[in-house]
Amino acid sequence: MKVAIIAVGTELLFGQTVNTNAVYLSRELNLMGFDVMYHHTVGDNPARLVEMLDVAYKDCDMVITTGGLGPTQDDLTKEILNDYFGDELVLHEPSMESMKERFEKLGRKMTDNNIKQAYMPSRSHVFKNDQGTAPGCALEKDGKYAICLPGPPREMTAMFESYVRPYLEGRTDGSMCYRLIRTFGIGESDLETRLMDIIDGQTDPTLATYAKEGECYLRIASKRADAAEAESAVKGMLADVKKRIGEFIYDCDNRDLWDVVGEKLMAKNITISSAESCTGGMFAEKLTSVPGISAVFERSFVTYSNGAKEEILGVKKETLEKHGAVSEETAMEMAKGLRKVSGSRICVSVTGVAGPDGGTPEKPVGLVYIGAVCDDKEVCRKVQMRNISRQWNRNFSMLHMFDVVNRLIDGIKD
Repeated sequence: MKVAIIAVGTELLFGQTVNTNAVYLSRELNLMGFDVMYHHTVGDNPARLVEMLDVAYKDCDMVITTGGLGPTQDDLTKEILNDYFGDELVLHEPSMESMKERFEKLGRKMTDNNIKQAYMPSRSHVFKNDQGTAPGCALEKDGKYAICLPGPPREMTAMFESYVRPYLEGRTDGSMCYRLIRTFGIGESDLETRLMDIIDGQTDPTLATYAKEGECYLRIASKRADAAEAESAVKGMLADVKKRIGEFIYDCDNRDLWDVVGEKLMAKNITISSAESCTGGMFAEKLTSVPGISAVFERSFVTYSNGAKEEILGVKKETLEKHGAVSEETAMEMAKGLRKVSGSRICVSVTGVAGPDGGTPEKPVGLVYIGAVCDDKEVCRKVQMRNISRQWNRNFSMLHMFDVVNRLIDGIKD
């Protein structure tokens, strides 16, 4: 079944709100076996919404709308779809009672304009809103479907999971399985070259590459009549991909690098500390986003100045004078000094030129050194980035820190 997603709300067109609903719905619908063909955004304008529905239904069997179900006069999505499907609005008593109970629990008075939210198309299937006041609904006529969902992501997600997903199950013409593989250390063009024969000969499953913020993603997808067949097809292609680029793959379930590293550290009970200069604490911020990481993450220092490197980490003054703050020698002394201070099993450091200025011909913007020590291993990685932007350089440096740590962990025998 082909689907179009229509986000309703002038605030989306003004850039005041980011449309995260479309991302969520596309992912979940594709996994269920639906083919999402289009994303549309339209303001709170009845005529334009009708025009958009006409366009969507030319190619699609189902339209899912988000937004426009509130109590105010410009919330007209449900009313427009009611007229579009030739239905009439009637008071839905369960929705009315649910709304009254919600206002009572909140200790607020329900205003008259809220009542319009309880009027639903007479032939619709109503979806309860457990997180808000506006119920959703599904309409069907002549083989065409419409599903109206609330705009706030928290309400929309809860409604989809509890009520819409069960409603849609069984209405697909197949089962979709896909895996999102995350890689680091290989560019998109190189990645595609190594996999070109698979890409050129693909039918089902399919393979696609994406570049994103210093990383490259791969998506393997299969749609089959049976879910087990689709999963088997994806696993088969994944095994082939691993043979070609396995050294660059860090996860096959779309997890961020810091989540993968954090979970490995905890699983092996490996303590870690960090010392950051050009990244200013980005490594520590990402690592502390991992639940439970306090069990192994000892401490972190932002040693931005030369004085801080000397006083906190014990970097020698002569090292800084001879080689400079951005050097292999300084990075390694930072990591070794950190081990003395923290006693952590893995200690990682970073120092570099983030830009946009401050570079020299010998040490241009984007030059970074990452030092790390683990047991008797000492590693220093030199990275020369293109001068894209200060934030990009800092983020890419942080990813390299995690990649160095990830490879160190993989080298530790259980």
